[in-house]
Amino acid sequence: QVQLVESGGGLAQPGGSLRLSCAASGIIFRIKDMGWYRQAPGKQRELVAIIISGGITNYADSVKGRFTISRDNAKNTMYLQMNSLKPEDTAVYYCKVSSFFRDYWGQGTQVTVSS
Repeated sequence: QVQLVESGGGLAQPGGSLRLSCAASGIIFRIKDMGWYRQAPGKQRELVAIIISGGITNYADSVKGRFTISRDNAKNTMYLQMNSLKPEDTAVYYCKVSSFFRDYWGQGTQVTVSS
């Protein structure tokens, strides 16, 4: 069965950078979109960035200009480059791939930005 595994989370200083990776253990067919979500303590899970059909990207207003979502088809991996990190970026980050058949979620990786 296909699994998504996130990596790259950890502790960063305000203004610092982290790069998250989401690797799929197998090929996912009929992909509709793929993206990153995050959930902070006591908050609802929210969309951070997404790639939709045609390669179009969308970002949450709170991260636009600071985060970049990308993918490497050869490595079956997508990334979230996070720059200019702020304490409010602290959350568990999840990758998600949506196909025609089902959604796939990663297990989450903690990102902590301390001040």
